[in-house]
Amino acid sequence: MNEMTPVAKTLPKDWETDQEVRWCPGCGDYAILKAVQRTMPEIGARPENTVFVSGIGCSSRFPYYMETYGFHTIHGRAPAVATGVKLANPDLDVWIITGDGDALSIGGNHTMHLIRRNLDCQVLLFNNEIYGLTKGQYSPTSHVGTRSPSTPFGSLDRPLTPCAFVLGSGARFVARAIDVNKNLPAVLKAAHAHKGTGFVEIFQNCIVYNDDVFAPFTEKANAAGNQLWVEQGKPLLFAGGTKGLTLDPEKLVLKVVDVVDGDWAAAHVIVHEQTNKAIAHMLVEMPFGPFPMALGVLYDDPAPTFESAVVAQNAQASLGKKPDLQKLLSQGQTWQVEKQPHAM
Repeated sequence: MNEMTPVAKTLPKDWETDQEVRWCPGCGDYAILKAVQRTMPEIGARPENTVFVSGIGCSSRFPYYMETYGFHTIHGRAPAVATGVKLANPDLDVWIITGDGDALSIGGNHTMHLIRRNLDCQVLLFNNEIYGLTKGQYSPTSHVGTRSPSTPFGSLDRPLTPCAFVLGSGARFVARAIDVNKNLPAVLKAAHAHKGTGFVEIFQNCIVYNDDVFAPFTEKANAAGNQLWVEQGKPLLFAGGTKGLTLDPEKLVLKVVDVVDGDWAAAHVIVHEQTNKAIAHMLVEMPFGPFPMALGVLYDDPAPTFESAVVAQNAQASLGKKPDLQKLLSQGQTWQVEKQPHAM
């Protein structure tokens, strides 16, 4: 009996390609790329079993820089291609790389259907609130008043909230992270561990066309007071534990409360339950300023996946049938409609 040679664990460098990384110096995409390359060995992924699929945009150059299989597809259509990949080989580990314009404008319809179907894949949406590749036009997530080549007097559109969009589309895993934050790899691991579509919105700084748009909660001086990193089973605390979130029992909305001497229970701070979709909706819809920015795994409640249902359906449909390609090709291309038309 032959002994199986154990597969060596990969290193981050095993996921790097020989391609020159072509993003602007200081772009947040560099940090995300490194975080993903560090994460892959830790989740036990294999390059030969991994596929990165992207659409169009700065973020969509990602597959060139990952030593895996990859598709750089067309604008907004990465979910369609990824669905085909997963259905053709459900054993593949599929990652979708997209941006706020690619996924939520021209690709909004495809994103919605990917989410509702619950394909087993990871979606990383790089949100910089601008169209970077086409030189700075406003995007579906740009703030009202954003001045850009396409909105010289300021955008009048109300921005779309990516996490709210996917929750409304039936998402079963929703998370947020920041490009340069040390917690990003942990969020990526959680998304990968989830069986189904793992959606991660990553706040990514565009140093050229929208620099520091997230600084009110990403800058070191602002982080502690304006970031709320949620953890399963832990109270929703921020500002060094001096503030927290509670549920107003009359209005059924979240509100900020002060926490005295660390006694969060006395302040009625709620504990994060990541299977609670109602609270997840509230967390992603909190207006920043009066509230902190909610980060981490906001919602995680697995459900049966699309590709598993397709595989099961195909298996059931083929029961008792013998594959016969010649018979299929020889049966002709004509058929008879036996049902009588409706009387006029």
